[in-house]
Amino acid sequence: YPEPETVVPGGVPVEYYEVPLGEPAVRREGRDLTIVTLGPALYVALDAAKTLEGLGVSAEVVDARFINPLNYDPIVASVRKTGRVLLVSEAVERGSFMHTLASNISQLAFDSLDAPPAVVGARNWITPAAEMEDIFFPQPEWLVDTVHERILPLPGYTPRTTQATSEILRRNRLGV
Repeated sequence: YPEPETVVPGGVPVEYYEVPLGEPAVRREGRDLTIVTLGPALYVALDAAKTLEGLGVSAEVVDARFINPLNYDPIVASVRKTGRVLLVSEAVERGSFMHTLASNISQLAFDSLDAPPAVVGARNWITPAAEMEDIFFPQPEWLVDTVHERILPLPGYTPRTTQATSEILRRNRLGV
């Protein structure tokens, strides 16, 4: 995961500080895609943004930080700039708040969207043992695959998620 300086310039303050309630923070500037995160998925999104950069896509990463209150203005401004949005959290995707956020963004920035919002979350399973964490919680390649398959086709890119997940499940069954 990235060093703290890439998320909080200068690192987390030692002295007392406050985060303004409901205010999202832009953690990485971009021009082609907005990735909105909630919670620890921020680090996965930052990793995916680096991969996307290598594929010619400049991703802006917005850390929502809050569910309620939530100031939509910075998120909508980013989506209007990029025209595309991917929403990511570690919550199970089914019933995730990120779908509500996607719906609201669709209404608030409809004329600016070049593709429908896409949501990535944890698998719709019971949380597995720690050994299977990488096939349960979102991984950077899941985000890149979702961008390619549902938002913006990436020339020459071959999705990796299905192959990687199948291989991990096979190894688990075989005890390898």
